[in-house]
Amino acid sequence: MIPVQGFEGARVAVLGLGRSGLATVRALLAGGATPVCWDDQQQARDRAEAEGFELRDLHRQGAFDDIATLVTSPGIPHLYPQPNPVIRAALQAGVPVDNDIGLFFASLPAQGWDMLDQPPKVVAITGSNGKSTTVALLHHILESVGRDSQMAGNIGRGVLDIDPPGEAGVVVLELSSYQTELARALTPDVAILTNLSPDHLDRHAGLGGYFAAKRRLFAEGGPDRAIIGIDEDEGLFLAGQMSQASSDDRVIRVATGRKLSGPGWQVFARKGFLSEMRKGRQVGAIDLRQMMGLPGAHNHQNACAAYAAARVLGLAPRVIEAALATYPGLPHRSQTVAEVAGVRYVNDSKATNLDSAAKALSAFKNIRWICGGLEKEGGLGALGGQTGSVRKAYVIGREAAGFAMQLDVEAEVCTTMERAVACAVADAEPGDVVLLAPAAASFDQYDNFEQRGDDFISEVHKQLG
Repeated sequence: MIPVQGFEGARVAVLGLGRSGLATVRALLAGGATPVCWDDQQQARDRAEAEGFELRDLHRQGAFDDIATLVTSPGIPHLYPQPNPVIRAALQAGVPVDNDIGLFFASLPAQGWDMLDQPPKVVAITGSNGKSTTVALLHHILESVGRDSQMAGNIGRGVLDIDPPGEAGVVVLELSSYQTELARALTPDVAILTNLSPDHLDRHAGLGGYFAAKRRLFAEGGPDRAIIGIDEDEGLFLAGQMSQASSDDRVIRVATGRKLSGPGWQVFARKGFLSEMRKGRQVGAIDLRQMMGLPGAHNHQNACAAYAAARVLGLAPRVIEAALATYPGLPHRSQTVAEVAGVRYVNDSKATNLDSAAKALSAFKNIRWICGGLEKEGGLGALGGQTGSVRKAYVIGREAAGFAMQLDVEAEVCTTMERAVACAVADAEPGDVVLLAPAAASFDQYDNFEQRGDDFISEVHKQLG
């Protein structure tokens, strides 16, 4: 646990009592604060009360009269599309609002760190797609060389629930735009932006607000090193803002599908090969094509970002290459779940938006594509021209018929995962890939994308016997 500092003897309100909320309450207590808790869900309040935490209805008049700070869970809107009533009441009372990420960065440095030969480091990773894979991949690389590493944030443990890192320890954080937008403290040693594509636009009042939330990690965080994907204009712009000159190696530019050149520090993947360039010279190269845990250009982009971070942390190219070769992949992200009779079955349930689905489709050939679900804003127009490898689509979801009509490939309306997998298995021929890449949210039929992916895996195993 990381005890929260700076609130000794103060009362701190905590709104939202899920995994991160309860960890925040415990960390506040450990730091000498008095937390008061609220969640609109009775079940969550019951869990907090069972641990002996003080409950207070933060909706009632005067609830913030004795409160020093409100700590809110990231999923609760604080500005757009409109503030949660509790957050608005706190702001009207002049009470600062923060989240667990802000408390973590303000509380992590410990006495005695200046006596360590290698103080701990924090690597914070954000972006639209590939965050979890990049976090898990860097964590895997570090563990493979015996380096103390912990994953936290949106993956692994809550940030305040981790163990205090010691000599040469590394904390690898996955941070969403919800988290970076609100955190009052953001001070990573290394910050990474994987990429940027439209997502959560209602929460940020458009693409500009979404980019601004991501940008805070760099502009306000002041990392020692910034690793920035420049395949989109926003990343290119951010890299330019963070650089003092073209040779400034505090910024590492990452790209896929093209070679980068110049006097600075670049890592790029092209035709399946990763290259590291410094001062105009190649200093590292890795063949990614046969690495089963990293299929497709999108995973090669993740590999470039993780490689760059590992280099910043002092690892040699050949050490990183050996670790990449043993990376097993994350569940629900280009996860091979079976390979029978020449047909490969891949679970990419995490492909919940068009950009991530397009990247999954580009990673394979001869695809039997299972897609559909709760369609996101903007329709499926952005998938036009991205389906050249699809032999047939099998559409699931409550609005499967409408979803299928927007596709530019042969599509069968299946509605359920059971029928979609059965039809795909029946149609598949040697050399085909049955790919779940929904291009949609899961909430019309499932609680989350993990449940949807597990259903796919279960049906595949059932159909294959």
